[in-house]
Amino acid sequence: MKEVSEQDIRASFVNCSKGEAKRLAVPRDLTERPWGDLDFLGWRDPAAPDRSYIVVERDGRLIGVTLRFPSKHRGPLHRSMCSLCLTTHPGNGVSLMTARKVGPSGREGNSVGVYICSDLACSLYVRGKKLPEPGGRFEESLTVEQQSERTRAKLFDFVDKLYV
Repeated sequence: MKEVSEQDIRASFVNCSKGEAKRLAVPRDLTERPWGDLDFLGWRDPAAPDRSYIVVERDGRLIGVTLRFPSKHRGPLHRSMCSLCLTTHPGNGVSLMTARKVGPSGREGNSVGVYICSDLACSLYVRGKKLPEPGGRFEESLTVEQQSERTRAKLFDFVDKLYV
């Protein structure tokens, strides 16, 4: 992913108002992010533990999505798999994140959901830059580039559902 500015991020959101996008917490460490290793920019809102955000580049356009997720705690013996990068985590390492749909459907309260790594570090898990607990990544015959492409494709599928 190419490096993006705070202004670019705020302008990219598709499922919230311009006012909401103006007020949301954008990471302060944008210049320190490993942009070359990211398939998307994802972060959690430090002031709102049930909110997180994703910005993905698609066809030369940035698409930002606001997400909500429950703060329910699951036991450490429970393991879940991320739908995007196929990494498994114990406990709350994977969360069902929901996004309000775009347009009138979203204003009526309709949303879509996807299970994602709670820390939104899918790109780093795929590349081996961040390691999950033992047994969290299966050995695959796909190359890292193919796994990264699959992660982006799954994220694009999720984003497409926001418009349906």
